[in-house]
Amino acid sequence: MLISRLNAERMLLARELVTYLSRQLVTRLAPRLIEVSNPEAAAEVMNTLILEELEVEDKMNDEVREILSEYSEYMRREGVSYQEMFKKIKNQMIKERKIVRAAGRDTGDAMKLSRDKITDISHKLLERFRKSREFRLKKDPNEIRLEIVKGITELLVTEDKVDKASRLKVRSQKKDIPEGSEEFDILQKRYYSEEMRKLGVDVGSQSTYSASS
Repeated sequence: MLISRLNAERMLLARELVTYLSRQLVTRLAPRLIEVSNPEAAAEVMNTLILEELEVEDKMNDEVREILSEYSEYMRREGVSYQEMFKKIKNQMIKERKIVRAAGRDTGDAMKLSRDKITDISHKLLERFRKSREFRLKKDPNEIRLEIVKGITELLVTEDKVDKASRLKVRSQKKDIPEGSEEFDILQKRYYSEEMRKLGVDVGSQSTYSASS
């Protein structure tokens, strides 16, 4: 169960959701705010950058887990909380490396991705647009950046509602299923996938998305 929980924590946003988000951003921005020579290639540029940004914190979480694995016996003996030690070490790394926190749960934001990270990604996407031949800016750069923030936020608000609804559906079962158990995780993922597919996002496979309007 612990391994399952840690793996779930590892990925803030499913890769399929990031792919869908990238395609939706292209549709949202072009042709009104930007011009793209190849929509698929443009979406891939966005997809790659967003995944790279998310992987920074994923890799750091792995580093923290590796450090804590060497002190598991000490923490058990001294009664030190794994969660507290994890948070302490991660906070120190973030400060030293000047990393913008990605996890919304670490910043008090309701969504999985923090508002600060969404803003950070919007600036980096805009910079990538300027450097890539796939894009040509047609409007004020800050107007484009704010539209990126709005697009990401709207999708994540929807995703958060789906996530909460899927958990509520599991809790409403006649049989009491403890949250965090393998059975709860399996059912929650199934209900989550079903609801996301209604929006045109197939998080259950690597198949091509059908972009919903």
